[in-house]
Amino acid sequence: MIPEQIGDWVLHELPRLNRAILQHDAPPELLHTEVGEHVLDHLPEVAQLTPLQAQQLVVNLGFIGASVARHYQEHAPGGPTHPDDAFAELVAGPERIPFRAYFEALAAHTGTGHYERDSFASLVRWNVGTVQVRLGEEVLAVLPGVFDDGRIRSYTGSPGEERFFLLVKQGEVVEMAVNNLLCPFTREEAGLTCEDARLSVRLATVLLDALRRLMVDFAALPPDQTMPAEHFMDVFRQFAAHWTLGDISPSGALDPEALKRDFLLGLAVDDYDQQARRLFPALLTAEREDLSRLMDMPTLPARLLDAVGTDEQGLRELDDADLRRLVAHHPALIDWYRLLSMHARAAGAHLMLSKKFLFKPQRLRDEAGLGDKELVSNRAGTTGMTETFLERLTRARQNHTLAALRPVITSENADAGHPKEVRSGRVVVELAG
Repeated sequence: MIPEQIGDWVLHELPRLNRAILQHDAPPELLHTEVGEHVLDHLPEVAQLTPLQAQQLVVNLGFIGASVARHYQEHAPGGPTHPDDAFAELVAGPERIPFRAYFEALAAHTGTGHYERDSFASLVRWNVGTVQVRLGEEVLAVLPGVFDDGRIRSYTGSPGEERFFLLVKQGEVVEMAVNNLLCPFTREEAGLTCEDARLSVRLATVLLDALRRLMVDFAALPPDQTMPAEHFMDVFRQFAAHWTLGDISPSGALDPEALKRDFLLGLAVDDYDQQARRLFPALLTAEREDLSRLMDMPTLPARLLDAVGTDEQGLRELDDADLRRLVAHHPALIDWYRLLSMHARAAGAHLMLSKKFLFKPQRLRDEAGLGDKELVSNRAGTTGMTETFLERLTRARQNHTLAALRPVITSENADAGHPKEVRSGRVVVELAG
């Protein structure tokens, strides 16, 4: 069986089996039998694959591995305490390699440094087709997938699952466009207050507003056009079960572009860099390298304040009159302030989504005495981020490096001098091809 045929099985048969098992119309053991007979027995040797084929198989086997892990742990006594046992009898390819060893070799063969289980990269970026963001007719960023079939693989074939994967990738490509505009300012010789810099910062602000609206609009749709919270909590998230104790489950917290933006713009949370490094095994090699580099650099707002002759503490000590004089002398401060404020608003929209689809429904369940899921808790994100911690991160973004300018930034001076093309251009995020 070639990778394309395996892809067809994952697109059609795996969702059917998952639905049947979840509805108690089939035993979980049937999944092992079907996977072995129709997929694993026909897998090629890893060395025979191209890197692209390896990426495609990582996506497909990632969905299979997540399904096997979930059903085993939900049905086997004490399953969550020994998740590895889910794969004990699964062997792959002509050499009959244990499933997880085959997956690890496959991940290495992609040449990307992919994790030894499914990840944000495989579930979202590689799974969903190419997505681009443009302003008017200008394409600002393109995030390719590894399939050209126009399909989005999912656990149960639910349109809501496909919509969610698409939403997350749409958000990532907008974030990539923002970071593409901001990363050049990390160069030592880059000016942060010139007109070209101001134009880039204004455009980045427009894009962050588009990211915010993307999430707000999704949340405003009726459940049958997004994903019902019950499906998100009880079906979708439960496929993020561990493959082995202590591994890192797929999560939006692994969005590398969001992490990069936090380190570009700064986040005054103790040990945030250490928390990010804890996620490194589940990121791709290039992502780890980019983040490590950004962690070792001053943030862009800190460099900006240094360029205008002050620092964050000095800024906070100025009275309103001095702040107005500083802004009048360095109008680029207005643009950077607006960028940081929109960064915080976009984070607030993400928190709102988390509350709507996860934290509020679980709180209602707790109040009704219904408890939590044993497999993947709905009281925290899959990497352990609680509602309280996410609120803390959002407050930290609101209390950004330039927050002391808030009393003197008015709607008049905040909008002054915006280039026409930034004001009038419409941001479009779309599947390409």
